[in-house]
Amino acid sequence: MTQMTAERYQKILARIAHDPRMSEENVSAPAATTATLSRALLGLGAAGLVVTLVGGFAIDAKHAMASYLVAVGAVLAISLGALILVMCFHLVNAGWVATTRRQFENLASLAPVALAMLVPLLLLDMFVTKGTLWSWLEPGAIDTDPILQAKAPFFNLVFFTLRLAFYAVLWTFLSIRLRAFSTEQDRTGDRFLSNRAKFMSAWGLPLTALTMAFAGFDYFMSLEPEFFSTMWGVYLFAGGAVGCMAVIVLTFAGLRFVGRMNGIVTEEHFHDLGKLLFAFTCFWAYIAFSQYFLIWYSNIPEETFWMLERTTGQWKGTGIFLAVGHFIIPFMFLMPRAVKRRTGLVALGAAWMLFMHIMDYVWIVRPVLHQGGHAPTPATWWVDIAAVLGVFGIFFGLYVARVGSGPLLALKDPKLPEALKHVNYV
Repeated sequence: MTQMTAERYQKILARIAHDPRMSEENVSAPAATTATLSRALLGLGAAGLVVTLVGGFAIDAKHAMASYLVAVGAVLAISLGALILVMCFHLVNAGWVATTRRQFENLASLAPVALAMLVPLLLLDMFVTKGTLWSWLEPGAIDTDPILQAKAPFFNLVFFTLRLAFYAVLWTFLSIRLRAFSTEQDRTGDRFLSNRAKFMSAWGLPLTALTMAFAGFDYFMSLEPEFFSTMWGVYLFAGGAVGCMAVIVLTFAGLRFVGRMNGIVTEEHFHDLGKLLFAFTCFWAYIAFSQYFLIWYSNIPEETFWMLERTTGQWKGTGIFLAVGHFIIPFMFLMPRAVKRRTGLVALGAAWMLFMHIMDYVWIVRPVLHQGGHAPTPATWWVDIAAVLGVFGIFFGLYVARVGSGPLLALKDPKLPEALKHVNYV
């Protein structure tokens, strides 16, 4: 905001302060409602995790661990998708997003929480189950597998732990500082904080993209350590961006339902949020097909076995459902302009895409448990459902609490007047 004089900025703040839409009631979440919902979600999450633990003893430890990994992977991708989008908004000086960016920041700030939820599972498989889920952690596994021996510089506990620590430090610093710049600007009215956020985004964005890709290698590709894909990182980002946009749409639909953000987040903003949801849905499909096509075309055994497990046998139906449900149905549903401009309809599409985001991680993780084409039976689905409810309950319980902890938008963002009068022409 170096081009903006202090006098002009003060005039902008005065105009915002006198705008009737900026009343405290309209720009803050109902405290009682958010507190009650947060406690309910946290309680549901705790119960779900207990049931998942019981399932580990009653059915199979590997099953419960994989179900937990599905849920943690989904929320980690959502929060990292939000972090990347926040930095993109800063770098391109996006004006229309000023009224909605705070919720992206709230969602991104939970990336360290999602990573922390993964740590107990990693420690369990390192020191207790010893390679039950990540087979390369099994003592002696690298010594007997020529492929793992070639990858030994990457697959060792010291380097693995250092990478985990680096992810934690980087994501925690970026997510907390970017949100702090925004909330500090609410208090101080310092317009230069927007520049600081933009500068941080310039170096933070490539690092976050790179570390997200490597985290995908560490925690998901290495479930079958012989497999590799050069498109894995961007595939996980595409899915995370879809999940993030779904959560944001549902957040503002919920706020509109309880009478908040009236005249601030309008059908024009829902239109743009819907366009981003639609765009990332198409992007995910493009990357998913490209990954499949490259694996099919190159026909390298270290790649094809992974795809064959998920496109043949009893997992074939899941793969077809993912292609139809994650792309064809939402493509047709979200394409019309009228759908994206109606809160209820775009929220329905967002809820469906959040479900499909979870199914994407089921498709990535669960075939590892049932190699040879044997999919899980309905009799054991309760463990998977419990794990998703447990992790999502904890994650979104904290998210709702974060939403209710302060203003619902950046109150003194220099671009706020532009966002308040935002209009779509296409």
